[in-house]
Amino acid sequence: MLTLVERHIKSYGGEPRVFKAPGRVNLIGEHTDYNDGYVLPTPIDRYLWVTISPREDDTVRLQAMDYNEWAEHRLSSISYDKEHLWANYVLGVAHSLMGLGYILNGFDMSIHGDVPLGAGLSSSAALETAVVRALNDTFDLGIDPVEMAYIGKQCENEFLGVQSGIMDQFVSGMGEYGKALFVDCRTNAHSLHDLDPDYAFVILNTMVSRELSGSDYNVRKSQCDEAVRIISEENPEVKALRDVDEAMLLASWSKLPDVIARRARHVVTENSRVLEALKLLSEGDMTGFGGLMYDSHDSLRHDYEVSCTELDALVDSTLYLKEVLGSRMTGAGFGGCTVNLVEKGYVDKFIETVSKRYYTSTEKRLEAYLA
Repeated sequence: MLTLVERHIKSYGGEPRVFKAPGRVNLIGEHTDYNDGYVLPTPIDRYLWVTISPREDDTVRLQAMDYNEWAEHRLSSISYDKEHLWANYVLGVAHSLMGLGYILNGFDMSIHGDVPLGAGLSSSAALETAVVRALNDTFDLGIDPVEMAYIGKQCENEFLGVQSGIMDQFVSGMGEYGKALFVDCRTNAHSLHDLDPDYAFVILNTMVSRELSGSDYNVRKSQCDEAVRIISEENPEVKALRDVDEAMLLASWSKLPDVIARRARHVVTENSRVLEALKLLSEGDMTGFGGLMYDSHDSLRHDYEVSCTELDALVDSTLYLKEVLGSRMTGAGFGGCTVNLVEKGYVDKFIETVSKRYYTSTEKRLEAYLA
């Protein structure tokens, strides 16, 4: 099989430049980023690669090696490509850059990745980050890593119609493998934190795919906005659920419709869990960290209602394994993966044990990856 570079040369000619960006797993802090909250993700050892060669005209030629598909567009008339959905991550980034005043020429690009699609491991953000890196370098745009992340977010929000936050692009662009990246999604303050080498974060893929733009993801965003609207009537300082503490939420509870109240409770308590998890990580208290992971999943399952039967089955199957300290769904939900905090020497046995239990309860075979 031809490598990505060989495929690029065969298709377009010339020697391309190569760029990559990783997928991610979120250790804790789910559905908090678009509420100006806190998150604690880490990159995974799986990537999206792109090769690029500049052109003299404004034509953009794209090939997806994994799909064996081609797409061609002009920068002067970019529009959403309904036939090649993968191409929109490239087109959306280019569209965002030009909207911000950056000057691009046409380019030829080839794409390949091993981040599982539809698994909640941010293959989309990895592709956006790899593309913006490629365009930034090829056309000497001088964009810093934080702005790169926001260009990827703008692509998601405006071109693709997914009202996601900044976490995925932030960790794909600025995370380091083997470390957790704490991000304050309002201020962009961020810091790297070592993970305990005696434990592994094992990712289990339910093999239940989900599509964010076709799911209830955007509904959750609007429900959070409605909670802010109601709470801010008597608390004008509240601009996002990040500004709401548990006492304020309790005081406003009777004014909130039940579903809105529960959505808000998840975000408010999840923000607290991230800050507590960061403290426990610094103290080396992985047992406490794992307990917060289970609490997070319960909140996502019952208050935010973004879990599913398969995710719950995986988390429940870990409850009586003493070598497992924590488990939770990760990503937007409605399918995708769990992340599990496991003693390093037990990883292989853990995957074998949970795989059998999962197949027995769902008749599905999972996939496992390491963060």
